Amino acid sequence: MSKQEELAQQAEQAAAAASAPDVALSPEEEIAGLSAQVEGLQQELAEARDQMLRAAAEAQNVRRRAEADVEKAHKFALEKFARELLPVVDSLEKASEALGEVDESQKEGVEMTLRLFLGVLEKFQVNQLHPMGQTFDPQFHEAMSMVPNPALPANSVMDVLQKGYTLNERLLRPAMVVVSTGGTTKKIDETA
Repeated sequence: MSKQEELAQQAEQAAAAASAPDVALSPEEEIAGLSAQVEGLQQELAEARDQMLRAAAEAQNVRRRAEADVEKAHKFALEKFARELLPVVDSLEKASEALGEVDESQKEGVEMTLRLFLGVLEKFQVNQLHPMGQTFDPQFHEAMSMVPNPALPANSVMDVLQKGYTLNERLLRPAMVVVSTGGTTKKIDETA
């Protein structure tokens, strides 16, 4: 039986008790019956209030999750597009290096284009990683080789083969680096 049906039945019983003149209830019995009915109604009200609060909390949680999903989608919508543009940046950097001192006007044009391109990327939160001299971090760097170098501490980046990039502080492409092993050369144990 549902709560509404119970309430209707209790109301009918109360109405029947009030309209039945032949059954005389003492005031104490009538008060006890009404008190029990009030307690039942208060309990049902508390349960309904609890269900309402739970439903409101669930709706608020769903709204927050939806807002977070939309924000994340906006923040990282450019990820694929930006990843496809990174080889263009690499090519412009290589062209600038290759031109050297041969034709200063061409080199200047390539460098201006590169600066403009990098500025546009930064405007959309695509940033270059500059790991040279930093401690190797496997979350942002990909070690291509390890070379002994007494001038640098172990696990420091001594050369950058390809720059890495982040989009809104999320890794887009790791930097390919050469890592120093420090001053000593590690020997392979031939007896093992």
